[in-house]
Amino acid sequence: MASKPGILTEWPWTCLGNFKYLVLAPFVCHSTYTYFMSKDERQRDIVYIIILPLLLSRIIHNQIWISLSRYRTAKGNNRIVDKSIEFDQVDRESSWDDQIIFNGLLYYIGYLMLEQAHHMPVWRTDGIIIIGLLHSGPVEFLYYWLHRALHHHFLYCRYHSHHHSSIATEPITSVIHPFAEHLSYFTLFSIPLFTTVFTGTASIASFGAYVTYIDFMNNMGHCNFELIPKWIFSIFPPLKYFMYTPSYHSLHHTQFRTNYSLFMPMYDYIYDTLDKSSDTLYEKSLKREAEVPDVVHLTHLTTPESIYHLRLGFASLASNPHTYRWYFWLMWPVTLWSIMITWIYGRTFVVERNMFKNIKLQTWAIPKYRVQYFMKWQRETINNLIEESIMEADQKGIKVLSLGLLNQEEKLNSNGELYLKRHPQLKVKVVDGSSLAVAVVLNSIPKGTSHVVLRGRLSKVAYSIALALCQRGIQVATLHEEEYKRLNAKLTRGAATNLVRSKSYVSKTWLVGDGLSEDEQLKAPKGTLFIPYSQFPPRKARKDCFYFNTPAMITPKHLENVDSCENWLPRRVMSAWRIAGILHALEGWNENECGDMMFDLHKVWKASVDHGFRPLTLVTTSTDQSKN
Repeated sequence: MASKPGILTEWPWTCLGNFKYLVLAPFVCHSTYTYFMSKDERQRDIVYIIILPLLLSRIIHNQIWISLSRYRTAKGNNRIVDKSIEFDQVDRESSWDDQIIFNGLLYYIGYLMLEQAHHMPVWRTDGIIIIGLLHSGPVEFLYYWLHRALHHHFLYCRYHSHHHSSIATEPITSVIHPFAEHLSYFTLFSIPLFTTVFTGTASIASFGAYVTYIDFMNNMGHCNFELIPKWIFSIFPPLKYFMYTPSYHSLHHTQFRTNYSLFMPMYDYIYDTLDKSSDTLYEKSLKREAEVPDVVHLTHLTTPESIYHLRLGFASLASNPHTYRWYFWLMWPVTLWSIMITWIYGRTFVVERNMFKNIKLQTWAIPKYRVQYFMKWQRETINNLIEESIMEADQKGIKVLSLGLLNQEEKLNSNGELYLKRHPQLKVKVVDGSSLAVAVVLNSIPKGTSHVVLRGRLSKVAYSIALALCQRGIQVATLHEEEYKRLNAKLTRGAATNLVRSKSYVSKTWLVGDGLSEDEQLKAPKGTLFIPYSQFPPRKARKDCFYFNTPAMITPKHLENVDSCENWLPRRVMSAWRIAGILHALEGWNENECGDMMFDLHKVWKASVDHGFRPLTLVTTSTDQSKN
């Protein structure tokens, strides 16, 4: 929001929330009915029915730019501005589709009011030429002076400051303006369109091409990575007056008083508002190479719909914990297409980047879904992908690679030990994060607890938790004979005295892993605490019990560029397995944490707290979620 919001700041349908698209419903229904049901051929006009596909194509076009920009800026090559993007910017820019709804309304209303807009031809060359000339002249000229006026203190604090709140821009930053600003922009952009309509030179191609051109240039100018090759300007030097670059416009967001032009810098040259460092920044951004992080967290896809929750997916979904949305079933063609792409592409990709003090962080994702990790015939492929990622990290000089989710599965690779045996000369330290995960679970158990139930698939973390609790004199109960035997075999003689086989469900503290059934949850007493020790949370079956998150901690404020949630965790909360890799680099621990290797739990916990990570409790979780 602008610092002093002026009139017509809010969009008219803000109160509708997620139902704002309903304002288009009457026009969509009317155009569909008219085209497909009307018996009068004169009323069947493709111009009317094609408005909806045009709006949908604009949404897809913008989303492609969002994903591409986030991917490229995460890798770092050709990145322009290093300033981080945070949740407040994502929230502020989540309404980027408002301008598409607004334009859609104007298109429909304009069609119904203007007889000249009916039955336009598909192509008219003269109309395209007129639009090109009018955009280069009146539109660019008037926009330049409108833009300078918006930077006057009176208008800036009431309107344009909302747009300039984003220093590190994303493609959709281009359309984040108050409603009044969009009214003025549409008035400018409608000059070429109305001219061709009233002169009878309009066509479907000219309308579609002009709208697509505006979206393309807007997105490109705010994408925060340089993509215009230098040879283009070498072949045709005057082009620099007629086409800006992403680095050119980024200077407007960092310097504010230069580079006012819309898409054509010629007016900045004419009126001497060109930033003197434009060429230098352009060449510097072109030469910038991909970033080499200090720490990499290797994760993977979870459900087919998780592609929408990745940082490279839908920004608004990625900025909130992973939950299923009812409209995902409408998007099954896109979901199916994405599954096919991951199967075909088959290479690890960069998801996001962060900064922790002076430590550079990246998250890489294996293009495999959770279900594939339980398919025996997929294990070799998955192991090869993980191994390739480890070798790539080693070749790049990355210090630490932490294994997230099922990439450290015992049956898959013995908690990462498989790769150390294959490559004993590895310089990169491979971390499974089990020690911190155990420490987080132990510190989540309420003080004064004398007995707990341990239930779920046994893992390295489960064995270590049981051992630590039994050594502290806390009774650990198992509900199945097989689990009791396997745990007993791993415990020392002294610790095993606190391990019991129980048939009752009286304990109100349950430490749970994968395999916890709903029936077992229903047998627990009212008010039971379910504390997961696995990477995936249990399916909640009770409303009268309390469910903790999977082992995780709240990150300190100096963790930068945090604008997405890690799977189902709340904002600015990070899994213990991911934090473990960061601690490894910060502390300079020169050893791997794989196989049966465990660090001193007290040392790991103390290191996490010393570096600003805070325990995640039910209170902090509910508080964080209430802020979203």
